[in-house]
Amino acid sequence: MGPHPAVAAIRLAVRRVLHDVLNEIPHDPHPPHGPREVHEPHGIRHEPHGVLGAAPHAPLRDAAGHPVPAGRGRAAQPVPAGAPAPAGRSAVPAPGAPPRPAAGPAAVPLPGGASGGAGPLVLVACSGGADSMALASALAFEAPKLGIRAGAVTVDHGLQDGSDQRAAEVAERLRLLGLAPVDAVAVTVGGPVRAAHTPPGEAGGRRAGGGPEAAARDARYAALDAAAERHGAVAVLLGHTRDDQAETVLLGLARGSGTRSLSGMAQVSGINGRYRRPFLHLDRQTARRACLAQSLPVWDDPHNTDPAYTRSRVRHEALPVLEKALGKGVVEALARTAQLSRDDADALDDWAARAEAEVRRAGGEEGTWLLEVTALHTLPPAVRRRVLRRAAVAAGSPAGSLFARHIEEVDRLITGWRGQRAINLPGRVEVRRQGGKLVIRQG
Repeated sequence: MGPHPAVAAIRLAVRRVLHDVLNEIPHDPHPPHGPREVHEPHGIRHEPHGVLGAAPHAPLRDAAGHPVPAGRGRAAQPVPAGAPAPAGRSAVPAPGAPPRPAAGPAAVPLPGGASGGAGPLVLVACSGGADSMALASALAFEAPKLGIRAGAVTVDHGLQDGSDQRAAEVAERLRLLGLAPVDAVAVTVGGPVRAAHTPPGEAGGRRAGGGPEAAARDARYAALDAAAERHGAVAVLLGHTRDDQAETVLLGLARGSGTRSLSGMAQVSGINGRYRRPFLHLDRQTARRACLAQSLPVWDDPHNTDPAYTRSRVRHEALPVLEKALGKGVVEALARTAQLSRDDADALDDWAARAEAEVRRAGGEEGTWLLEVTALHTLPPAVRRRVLRRAAVAAGSPAGSLFARHIEEVDRLITGWRGQRAINLPGRVEVRRQGGKLVIRQG
């Protein structure tokens, strides 16, 4: 008997992401010879190394947890809880046996051939809620089988009484799952942060003056970035679900944002693809059922139901009204819109990057951008506005504070020229039309 369907679904989602992470690490073309030990949640198995750079991680398995056949062989038989595993194969828990915590760091060589014997480290960001606890449990189960070390970070935003104690409790639960290292990090919401989770110029990053939700998000990502760098983690997993994606798209629609904002959250984001979101195709109830099936304690953040927060109102008021008026499937449709919008936005961004090189002219002071107005005018509006945004951000305008209305004003210097004054953008960036060129510089 396999795991509960919800548990199988979250494990498969995490397994796929971990395979992606491993595949992005260069493999050693000359792996060591002889058997290697692979620590698994229920025992140790010895297997020969692959040859000529074969990846030393396990094959992908189906949603029920069974290996996808790659040849003939006898499946491992269940072993009663507490019994030692027979030599040469791993211990598989008997049906109904309680789950055991994952083993410690796997004693396998890095897929990239790094020395030290420890596998790459993947962290999970965990608030203690159902989504992130389900994600943590799946990571603890899957990572050791792939020779990956699994750790966690929980962030104390300090916005509620007793938040430090709750963060300590969440950290202890994560350690009981077998995760290590586990950090409980306190942050100051609203203080200066280094939002390294979004590369310069990428939409969806830090928003100046975006309210308490944006300030908490900035502080959280800064803490996650610092933890990843401190421990040398190759990836950080985030528990955003399909429901979160739908809420993000709806918020973008309400702001009148462009295609990039409507594309919601990417499955892979951040500098060097640090952040991964395995659950974007799973709904919130699947994660909660997985926690119930595994008897995992969860904490429901009261801020998630507080109508003072915009996302909370979208979750508990706007989406239910839409589903009542339009029928079930609104969440799935919004999430599908996000993916379609992302594909379009990626293509337009690539076009804009090529067009930028064609319209930019040499000259001017360091940090000043000169763009040829005639060449800009021939570009499609969607591409032209992306070029203008890229130039403004490169000149020093904060990406999170640069909105569509700003870019529309700059665009009118090209399409509706009447001798207007210079346009002032956030970050003290000035844009003026002079001698057939747009001059973009920081004042």
